[in-house]
Amino acid sequence: MVSGGIPDEIDQRLVQELLRDARAPFSRIAEAIGVSEHTVARRYRRLHTMGMRVVGTPGPQHGGPTRWMLRVHCAPDAATKIADALARRDDTSWVVIASGGTELHCAVDTHSTRERDALLLNKLPHTPRVASVSAHLILQTFAGTSDIWYAPLPRPDGQQATRPKAAAVPAELDAVDEQLMAHLAKDGRAPLTELARTTGRSPAGITRRLDRLLTTGALHLAVDYAPEYLGFNVLVRFWLRVAPGQLGTIGSALADHPQIPFVAATTGASNMVATGMFHDTHELYEYLDHRIGTLPGVQSIETAPILREVKRLAYNNASR
Repeated sequence: MVSGGIPDEIDQRLVQELLRDARAPFSRIAEAIGVSEHTVARRYRRLHTMGMRVVGTPGPQHGGPTRWMLRVHCAPDAATKIADALARRDDTSWVVIASGGTELHCAVDTHSTRERDALLLNKLPHTPRVASVSAHLILQTFAGTSDIWYAPLPRPDGQQATRPKAAAVPAELDAVDEQLMAHLAKDGRAPLTELARTTGRSPAGITRRLDRLLTTGALHLAVDYAPEYLGFNVLVRFWLRVAPGQLGTIGSALADHPQIPFVAATTGASNMVATGMFHDTHELYEYLDHRIGTLPGVQSIETAPILREVKRLAYNNASR
């Protein structure tokens, strides 16, 4: 760890290995990085105190909640107050302040038309100092999960760390599955013995359940960390207008870019949304000019800088 507690190359490699396998033993991570197991354990604990978490997030399920991406335009002096109020809601996964402090972005779940109408037609439009609300229904996720901010990092060998692809969950979850996932939502690296004790099942049984949940897409294990700790000082939201018939092609292409931790097709004039993470403005410019801007089918791109993360995880309601 370099001075000031800022993560260095070893820490970045540690995060990369966790992105490949969030539950990988420290011994395996140490071998991949080329340091001792003791060093990996110590670095992990330090990063954990700085806010890094491995968490389990549920995959999309048939009949599950509807996910919306909201753009809330408000008066500059009201942005922080409104963002904090949204962050306190249980149905929001994350909230950020963007675009000069007059626009908020957030992900929200609704389980019924009644919940949807209460928030989108009544609560938000009638909130003082809110100028407008644009709600985009998430149709298909190509990379990442809209529950959490996290990003696969470019690896030293030029390859990308493996990241989950969203898929509909074919199997129903039983009470033990739900209990297991609830525990992993708090600590995605909880030991098998701890998970077995919590659920009343054997470690071998828990291993089988974990494998099933992960392979079916019912569960994603994600690494959550403050991007600036790993040198990502420029965070942006891309709102794209993609030609009809090109959504799948463009979504899959962006999902293969290491700069894009999340991309999804949505409703609205901007029918695709993506999150971008960059080290500096020059890197963002190069990406706009030479990568995303050259994709056939991309008709327009709106780039909204993210100024402040207010809520980064469904369980994290603290303002940042």
